[in-house]
Amino acid sequence: MFKYETHLHTREASACASASGAEQAARYKELGYDGIIVTDHFFNGNCTAEIRDATDPAEKIALFCKGYENAKAEGDRIGLKVFFGWEYCYNGADLLTYGLDKDWLLRNPDVCAISVFDYCRRVHRDGGYIVHAHPFREAGYLNEIRLLPQWTDAVEAYNCGNSSRDMDARASWYAQQYGKPVTAGTDNHHLTADPISGVFTEAPLMTVQDYINAVANREVGLVIP
Repeated sequence: MFKYETHLHTREASACASASGAEQAARYKELGYDGIIVTDHFFNGNCTAEIRDATDPAEKIALFCKGYENAKAEGDRIGLKVFFGWEYCYNGADLLTYGLDKDWLLRNPDVCAISVFDYCRRVHRDGGYIVHAHPFREAGYLNEIRLLPQWTDAVEAYNCGNSSRDMDARASWYAQQYGKPVTAGTDNHHLTADPISGVFTEAPLMTVQDYINAVANREVGLVIP
């Protein structure tokens, strides 16, 4: 079995995170994970003030990718796979986006100026994959639950950041109702995060596309603490 974190933040890009990309990579290696996917809060979410205030698109993207790049450098050094993604925000609906890269962001500087529906169309057009993160989360910073079944590919059915397991049960029900594959993730922001979740696979994942294929083909198991 091979184990991967699918939902993780770094302090370089996410304002609510305290762990650096390199620190996150080192911890997961110590925990016996085979890889992580860095999914920092996107430009329309809780990214750092430095990223939010950057006016030059290339500078904004460079700053945003720092957490991933630092994690990747450490992962290459210690033998941990590190893949790139992000958590796009639509009025409380958080969409984990996989399969696209820094070059894609540079080619799409208007990605936060278009509607969420055009965003999803563009992501899918270019081979990306969208997982609805913690779709039934209830928290003080959320005013309502928004569901986008026709625009998303899979559902995060277990999230360590949810305050009640009822929220995960509803996410599993939602995925079943719409025939969506499911994932799990820690939503990790800190080195103190506990418990830790993710997915496991029978075969190693060499690229983020391998992860997408495994989820789409329902070839991942959920790490439920």
